[in-house]
Amino acid sequence: MALSDKLSTNIRKVVPYEAGEQPQRKVTKLNTNENPYPPATGVEEVLSNMALGALRLYPDPASKNLTQTLADYHQVKENQLFVGVGSDDVLALCFMTFFNSGKPILFPDISYSFYKVWADLFKVPYICPPLDREFRLKAEDYWQENGGIIFPNPNAPTGIYEDLSFIQNILDKNKDVVVIIDEAYIDFAGVESAASLIRRYENLLVVRTFSKSHSLAGLRVGYALGSQGLISGLNRVRDAFNSYPLDTVAQSCAGAAIRDVDYWEGTRRRITATREKTRERLLETGFLVPPSQANFLFVEAGDAKGFCDALWKHKILVRWWDQPEIRSFVRVSVGTEEDMEAFVQCARRFWKEQPTKRQ
Repeated sequence: MALSDKLSTNIRKVVPYEAGEQPQRKVTKLNTNENPYPPATGVEEVLSNMALGALRLYPDPASKNLTQTLADYHQVKENQLFVGVGSDDVLALCFMTFFNSGKPILFPDISYSFYKVWADLFKVPYICPPLDREFRLKAEDYWQENGGIIFPNPNAPTGIYEDLSFIQNILDKNKDVVVIIDEAYIDFAGVESAASLIRRYENLLVVRTFSKSHSLAGLRVGYALGSQGLISGLNRVRDAFNSYPLDTVAQSCAGAAIRDVDYWEGTRRRITATREKTRERLLETGFLVPPSQANFLFVEAGDAKGFCDALWKHKILVRWWDQPEIRSFVRVSVGTEEDMEAFVQCARRFWKEQPTKRQ
């Protein structure tokens, strides 16, 4: 039964974020940028040794052990770190904490689609400068007056990385607002994180996740690095919203994952090698595939929706957006060698069957 008009009037209306499909049957799942390899063996040891009695207690609200581990890894102070339930939780809290000036915030028109959802949900005005023809951000677009800036680096869904000099340019031109760099995919870029700049810029916040390179998407662990002032602000908002955000299991498993550097560096290298091999084979076939610094490829297929449908006939799932600027592209997560071999074979068949090829 539909709600009455009077009730409906007071319910906030927002267009929600559409997460990638999570099918319940066996498929080659290349649509949500999950890591195809299991987490470090230390994570399994944590799960095996955890006493059930520990779960009757609330988790450490400050995630002290995990925070210390992350601080040691990044060589920052503990008060420069904030831990949350996946980077999405951290980013949502950032919108609530930092974007309150009434001025529009800035983020690219082709970017993580959750940004618009949060902006609408928290009633934050925004402007989306377009990327250039090579899918790169244009620094001058971020010199205008604004209430804050946020963008992924590498960007999603394009996989394009902007170097630290670009980020410094943005920071130098925006000293009075918070600039957030969303580094969900930075480990696959093989470059220095923007976290190296937080000592110089008190307005910089860098957000990271354990979901991608550390294979912990199912546990939801994210964190932010920044100046003590920014982190303190995040803590106040979190404690006004949920004082016990990250559960005990997630805290312990994330600590084990980040400590096993050799393991996750090894899986990262495997994924980036597979990414480059797959891109080369797609280019040879005739597809347009921009260079990627993430764990996915952005592939122009012409009839992208038809391409998705053709792949699905072979139980291969990829991601497509019905957005004018990128409607001809699909995003393909990098899976195992076997996953990508199956994908490439289907892609080649699709290309050969097209009556007209991309010009």
